[in-house]
Amino acid sequence: MNTEITDAKKLNGLVLYDADCGICVRLARRFQHTLARRRFELLPLQTPWIRARLGLPEAELLAEMRLLTPQGDTFGGADALLEIGRHFWWSWPLRQIARMPAGRELFRAAYRWIARNRTCATGACQLPAQPVHYTAVRAFDYLPLLALPAFALLCRPHLAPSVFMWAMAFALYAGCKWLTYRLIAPQPDRLRALAYLLAWPGMDAAKFLDLQNQPAKPKKTEWAIAVAKTVLGAMLLWAVARHALPAHPLLCGWIGMIGAIFVLHFGTFHLLSLCWRQAGVNAVPLMQNPLRATSLTEFWGARWNTAFNELAFRFTFRPLRRIAPPAIAMLVVFVLSGLIHELVISLPARGGHGLPTLYFLAQGLGIVTERSRLGRRLGLGLGIRGWTFTVVITAGPAFWLFHPPFIHHVILPMFTAIGAT
Repeated sequence: MNTEITDAKKLNGLVLYDADCGICVRLARRFQHTLARRRFELLPLQTPWIRARLGLPEAELLAEMRLLTPQGDTFGGADALLEIGRHFWWSWPLRQIARMPAGRELFRAAYRWIARNRTCATGACQLPAQPVHYTAVRAFDYLPLLALPAFALLCRPHLAPSVFMWAMAFALYAGCKWLTYRLIAPQPDRLRALAYLLAWPGMDAAKFLDLQNQPAKPKKTEWAIAVAKTVLGAMLLWAVARHALPAHPLLCGWIGMIGAIFVLHFGTFHLLSLCWRQAGVNAVPLMQNPLRATSLTEFWGARWNTAFNELAFRFTFRPLRRIAPPAIAMLVVFVLSGLIHELVISLPARGGHGLPTLYFLAQGLGIVTERSRLGRRLGLGLGIRGWTFTVVITAGPAFWLFHPPFIHHVILPMFTAIGAT
């Protein structure tokens, strides 16, 4: 049993929900404080150590909410709700019905019907008709991930810093993309595979390549929000940032970077997700409203750049979890993320080495603190305290990630090249 829930006096259990399902997330937020008063803590089922602890296939893992108790018991669906209900006096009539002949089966059938028919604004909670099968990647499949970054390094003396940054980023991305594609068995049709490899930045090949999973059509409001984020980013990048020059070059760089992130990650990638879902392909948005995260675990595990989360879980966390405690495996994942950012940030900038790794190490230690007894006692993973802690830890040391050498030597010259400054 994970050490984070062994102290039964402090916690009655972990309530696990699908963070890709809009209605599930809304219900989790609605009852978060009610459950906290009964010493229950909410966590996404997509949390890496939860996935490793349950050890279930993806489709089965997300089929129902679950309850993980300090005694090591796991309850799913209606059984989980009834077990949670033992801590609420008003659920007594329901628990008595469940004790009657066929009463529990009635609750289970009702829960399964609701789970099958749930709908989400993003279309991400539709359950696949058949489970996705994975295969073991071969050593040869790692070749692009080794060869492409090596080729980018060879080209470094001949490239401008910003061009080398994009070359290295694309090399790492393409190598990782190929690995996720090779995980799927049997291989899907060629047209869908080509679309996944060339026209979608996400790393969840199982969802994108599932021909039987038809997502809900996106709503007009989601289209409007995606367009608004793109326009906002463009305004920050091409209209606002330049006003900080020449007096405040670092401020110009930061404003422009925020604008670029909105244009690319929050805007363009969201629009691409909408286009694919409109065409019947389950392309889940990479950013899942990160500002709504009330814990660092939720922020990094289910809301910020879900493409990397999927990759890190399958190729780093899960293998390490077999030989190391969850906290150690998680810290290794964050350090690895820091090293990857060194290649894309510090190496092109020719300075600031070690700062991106320090930033991501701080994120991992923040999660360890949040999950500790002191962190739970202070409420660092719940409500407004959890949200504040998340903002402070992620945004406070952000200058370690995007350090001054990167701003001066890579970002500002790139903005000049694209006409933003």
